[in-house]
Amino acid sequence: MKPLEGVTVLDLTRVVAGPYCTMILADLGARVIKIENPSDPDYTRDFEPFLVDGDRKQSGFFAQYNRNKEAITLNLKAPEAKEMLKEMVKKADILVENYRAGIMDKLGVGYSVLKEVNPKLVYTAISGFGQGGPYSPWPAYDNSGQALSGLWSINGMPGQPTRMGTIIGDLAATFFGTIGTLAAYIHAKDTGEGQMVDVAQLDSSLALTEAAVVNYTIGGQVQQPLGNDHPTCRPYGMFKAKDGYIYFGGYTDRFWKTTCEFFGEPELLEDPEIDTMPKRFNMETYNRRVLPKINEWFSRYTCQELQDALAAKVPLAPIHSMDQVLEDPQLNFRNMFIDYAYGSATGKMFGTPIKLSATPCDTSGPAPDMGQDNEKIYDEFLGYSAEKLAELSEKGVL
Repeated sequence: MKPLEGVTVLDLTRVVAGPYCTMILADLGARVIKIENPSDPDYTRDFEPFLVDGDRKQSGFFAQYNRNKEAITLNLKAPEAKEMLKEMVKKADILVENYRAGIMDKLGVGYSVLKEVNPKLVYTAISGFGQGGPYSPWPAYDNSGQALSGLWSINGMPGQPTRMGTIIGDLAATFFGTIGTLAAYIHAKDTGEGQMVDVAQLDSSLALTEAAVVNYTIGGQVQQPLGNDHPTCRPYGMFKAKDGYIYFGGYTDRFWKTTCEFFGEPELLEDPEIDTMPKRFNMETYNRRVLPKINEWFSRYTCQELQDALAAKVPLAPIHSMDQVLEDPQLNFRNMFIDYAYGSATGKMFGTPIKLSATPCDTSGPAPDMGQDNEKIYDEFLGYSAEKLAELSEKGVL
């Protein structure tokens, strides 16, 4: 048994925040049915790069967030489609959508309607700004959350706020959405009472700003971009080695002692200006005494030499490019890269960080082609014949 085996999820999501949430549920064993508008499907199906199998192709980006799912088409603007969804909801445990707030209500299939159909339903709504508030009707992408949460303002080099190099707001919403969904499902299973799980990308982005809120509300400081440095801890950042860049975070007294001894300067441990962690945290002292010393030390060695000598003793790691990441022995030991096939086309994608000892996740399932399971699922859920499906397709319902 997988952890979520027997759980049925209706997936009305697209792009990343929603699809990744439902894919995590699928990896954990849930049956996830991806529902797409036949004339407006998940547009990441058109994102490069593509796995090409003869005259067929599949987006690697789409596959990365939609493995282990089944797929059907349904145009919720059609009256018949709304009734079909309601019938399917009767047999579902969870529904996840990531439309703009209010869209599902306008379609006539929002939570207030669907909870009457199935009181145990866990209805997860992942949106840019949440289901209420002055911004809730606004469209949003990842950058919206990064900008408004302050995350953008604290990232980058001094004087130059910089967007995070990944869709961190979407990903944060994914993870908080998944956690909330699982908590609500446990509650529904125990009590028979479903509920809405309302997760906003903006809220999720704010929750990633580390100490920036308390730095302002308690410390009175508006945090600014610090480049590769930390607002408090020093040394803690990027340093130049002989052949590349290395992360080093040996700021505690214990790690500083190990570092000084390795580089042959234990006398620095008795230096009254830098002999304690709080003294080394002082920006002026750090820039004048500590930073030049670390730069001089690291310039003597390659990244590999530093890793071999120190990584098991102090927080230190080479800053890898993605080609190096794919070769990393730790990530490969942890099965963080899976082999994915689309017909004769193959590629590697990231696996799941969730490692369960008794009920491991299954990452082997493919991402579905659009509507590939219409016949099977509509027969199972609604008892529709092939003739009925052909009629609905002709009318634009499917």
